[in-house]
Amino acid sequence: MTTIYATLGVQPDATLDEIKRAYRRAAMKWHPDRNPGREAEAYAAFQEIREAYAILSDAEQRRVYDEVFAQEMQRWQAEQEVHEAQEREAQRERERLAQERYETMVATAMRFAEDGHNRDVLFGVLLGRDCDAELAARIADSVWALQEARRSPEPATDASDTCAASTPEEPASAPDEPASPRRAFESFWHGLFGVRQ
Repeated sequence: MTTIYATLGVQPDATLDEIKRAYRRAAMKWHPDRNPGREAEAYAAFQEIREAYAILSDAEQRRVYDEVFAQEMQRWQAEQEVHEAQEREAQRERERLAQERYETMVATAMRFAEDGHNRDVLFGVLLGRDCDAELAARIADSVWALQEARRSPEPATDASDTCAASTPEEPASAPDEPASPRRAFESFWHGLFGVRQ
């Protein structure tokens, strides 16, 4: 919020002498005769400088201005705080709605994928539900990849492996053996999308 102190280039606690010196400097800088080609801009600035000086050079007018400005600043700050709080609440609501819509799109794609439809159908269904094309492609790719991973068979195990897996004293696999690609992908996908089977 611009003040008449700023118009003259002085601090709110400036003395009368400082105000007078600042007025002379600003008036010389913005006098229309010193600004050929910019007369309209200079005239407007010069008028603001004169009005600021008229108030600040008069002790009573300056006191009234300071009181009114302080009240206006308090009112303005209160309005800003209310506005910022409303904007934060609106942002949270937008994020909540976006998350809900996102989850709905993922659930829709999952339903169609489980019915045996391919990736292109998933993409088309999402587009038909006004999903953004980039997001629709990303969801369709991820859901289709998950379905493909689910359909791929687990690595075959022989009877000795089965027995070993059922023995409580021995782990089913060595501690450093990596998880199967299907399980690794599902863990990653669930973490990314928060989907529960």
